[in-house]
Order: sequence, then C-alpha cells, then structure tokens
Amino acid sequence: MEIFEKIGDAASKTYKYTAEKTTKIAKETKLKIKINDYKKEIEKIYREIGETVYEKSVMDTEINKEEVKQKCDDIDCLSGKIVECKNEILELKEKRQCKNCYQEIELDANYCPNCGYEQEKIEADIEQEDEEVIEEE
Repeated sequence: MEIFEKIGDAASKTYKYTAEKTTKIAKETKLKIKINDYKKEIEKIYREIGETVYEKSVMDTEINKEEVKQKCDDIDCLSGKIVECKNEILELKEKRQCKNCYQEIELDANYCPNCGYEQEKIEADIEQEDEEVIEEE
C-alpha cells in the first residue's frame, strides 16, 4: 500500500508542476499576442500621421497639431501597455530586466551577465533583511 501512496504523491506533484508550467506558458503566449496587436496598432497610427502630413504638404495646407498630438498620445499609451505586458512576462519567467542593456536576467543577479552593470537589490531582499533585524531584537 505504501508504494501506491508514493506513486500517487509523485504523480500528483508532477501533475501540479505540469499544470503550473502550462498555465504560465499560456499566459505568456497571450501577453505576446497582445504585444503584437499593440505594435500593429502603433504602426497603423504612424501610417495615419505620415499620410496626414503628406496630404497637408501636397495641398500646402496647415497641419492640425492637435490631431497629430492626439495620435502621438495614443502611441504613448500603447507603448505603455507594451511595457506592462513585458513586465508581466518577466514576472511569469521569474526574471527581471537589466537597467543598462535591457537583457533578461535572473532575479537575484547582482551584475548583468551581458554588460556587467551592477543591479539594484530587489525588494524581497530588503524585506528579508528587515525580518532578520526584527528576529534579532
């Protein structure tokens, strides 16, 4: 009987691990699709700005700066959403980004393996240090 319990436990752990990994992969894929959609939308807006400027130039009329500014604001908004998605992907992978070269690195890396830039300590380290100080008192 004991052997069946061990096999069951091992199978259960394997299932949980596989389910967790599959969920992370699915979330990452959805985020990458969102990023691509946002990039397509940005390209569309760039094209619209270019067409507007070209048409106004050919017709020798003044460009509506407010219209162009609104489109630029839309691009900024979409770019922000892309950054948010990329940050979510990093969280799923349990990684972070180098502040210097933007390479994916391990959470606990003190230096970037790509460029050697010294990394900031992450908040989890600071919280852990605070807990150690409280325990010592």
